[in-house]
Parts: sequence; C-alpha cells; structure tokens
Amino acid sequence: MTRPPGIILAGGLSRRMGENKAAVLLGGKAMIRHVAERLAPQVSSLAVNAPEGADAGLGLPLVPDTIAGHPGPLAGVLAGLRHAEKLARPPRHIVTAPADTPFLPRDLVERLEAALPTADAIVVASSAGRGHPVVALWPLALADDLENWLANPENRRLQAFIARHPSASVDFAPIETRQGPLDPFFNVNTPDDLALAKALLEEEDG
Repeated sequence: MTRPPGIILAGGLSRRMGENKAAVLLGGKAMIRHVAERLAPQVSSLAVNAPEGADAGLGLPLVPDTIAGHPGPLAGVLAGLRHAEKLARPPRHIVTAPADTPFLPRDLVERLEAALPTADAIVVASSAGRGHPVVALWPLALADDLENWLANPENRRLQAFIARHPSASVDFAPIETRQGPLDPFFNVNTPDDLALAKALLEEEDG
C-alpha cells in the first residue's frame, strides 16, 4: 500500500499557551519540528495547515484553511483533503496530526492503515479509552461532504462528523517513563505542559 500524505494541523489559536504552540521551543527546536520528524518517515509527503503568512520554518508546503474565521480542526482536515486532491498522484487517504503532539507513535500510520475496515472509512487513534479524532486517517472521498457540512456554522465538532461515516479506532498503549505512563498523544497546551514535555524529552534522549 502506498503511504498517504500527512497534514500537520497548526491553525489553532493557542489561547492557553499564550503564544504560538507550534513555534515554542522544545529541546532546542520548535515543537512542530518534533511532530514533523515523527510523522515524515511514515508518510509520502508532508504539509502544514496554518494561516497564510505563517512561517513554520520547516520548508514544507503551507495549506491554509479554505474557510475563514478559525472554524476549528475540521477545516484543517478539509484543507488537507483539498491539497491532496491536487497532488500528481492523488491518494485515497490523508493522515492528520496536531502540531502540539511531540510524542506521536512511530508506527502511527502503519497501524491506522492496518485497521481500515473499508476504503471509505475514517480511522481514529485512541489511547486509554479516549479517541483522538485530530489524529486520524481520512478518505479523500469525504472532501465534498465535509465541505458541505462545514458550510453550516453549527457543524464544527469532529466527532459529530465522524459519526456520519464508517469508522474504526486503533488503541495505542502508553509510553512508560520515569514520570509515569505517558499518553502518546499528550498535547502541549499550557506552559506547565511544556515543562513536562521538556522533562520527558530529556529522559527520552538520555
């Protein structure tokens, strides 16, 4: 199976962090770079969903939302799907992951693809019994339906859209650390989260 392209979702407003989460330094490099380095070996290509003019510093294609007003991660998924449609060889699926998850599993894409029940299904990552719908495998065939769905400002919830379509989930085990079990989809939202991520990264590198 040909690996799907990956889209890093970096269009959030980072209210709890107080600055752009994707750009905060973690282990001497921007957090989004950690995500890119985890995801790049697993995908055929990589792009970043972020507003026009954003500088992720990664040298990757920038894919802005096609819907104005920061409508949320589903708009980033739609932007990723439309971007993938324009590739020389459009894939059947894309993979999305947020820019604030620096400990993504290195077998993420392989396991999501292995769990694909049908070609038109969405496959969502989960851990500790909780789904992480921003970390998922999305069929390109859903692009038009998603665009129509987002045309209604009331339709912004990932889970509500996923419930409209066939789906599956893949559970990922916690990462064992000296700090205790770590959710592999731990997302860095606050300065305290960032301090913990730095400690975990030092442990991982050490």
